[in-house]
Amino acid sequence: MSNYFFFIGVPYAAIVIMLVGSIFRYTNFGFKVSSLSSQFLESRELFYGSRPFHWGIIFLFFGHLVAFLFPRSVVLWNSVVVRLLILEVVAFGFGIASLFGLGMLIIRRLKHRRLLMVTTKMDAFVYVILLTQVISGLWVAYFARWGSAWFPTVLTPYLRSLFVLDPDIIAVAALPLSIKIHIVSAFTLIGMIPFTRFMHFLVYPFTYFFRPYQYVIWNWDRKKIRTSRKLVNGVRSKNN
Repeated sequence: MSNYFFFIGVPYAAIVIMLVGSIFRYTNFGFKVSSLSSQFLESRELFYGSRPFHWGIIFLFFGHLVAFLFPRSVVLWNSVVVRLLILEVVAFGFGIASLFGLGMLIIRRLKHRRLLMVTTKMDAFVYVILLTQVISGLWVAYFARWGSAWFPTVLTPYLRSLFVLDPDIIAVAALPLSIKIHIVSAFTLIGMIPFTRFMHFLVYPFTYFFRPYQYVIWNWDRKKIRTSRKLVNGVRSKNN
């Protein structure tokens, strides 16, 4: 019964909550959808934590997506041992980068009081789920190796069975505990999107890529402004 709950009930509940919750929040609280950036409160440690975390997560996400959408191509790629090793090592490296970045972000939150004061309980829960997701992924990569080889043949059929509303959990039920934790934490993360800052991913301003160029018109002589030696409030103007 636990397998039915975790691998059928939880995925469907997460997807429904994500869809309904996201639509409700966007239609009723659209202007409050934001990542609530804390860069103004602290930027240096944010840079060194955010970069490796985001690059690692983005690579791993699209790696999983490719294995789901093109399983035969991935299996064909892995038919050559060298290519399989390259893929596994690179993916593990990005996993380590994600863990390092996430650790830096957590330490940053705990270290700076200004950040701790604006950290909500949901933020803490997000960090716990992300930490579980990343650590379980590294656990799988190290102890249940060659995930890129068995993912297309084991997890892809399971995920596709969920989308066609005919769930098949026979193969998933026999997987090691590390993989089960990784699957459940992933669906938990999806289900909590409407209640967290992750919501801003769904409203990314893609229209900015297609909008016309903005025209900037100066109504004064820029050269005179930049070479001015006039003192303003006792501070000499600078060429910035």
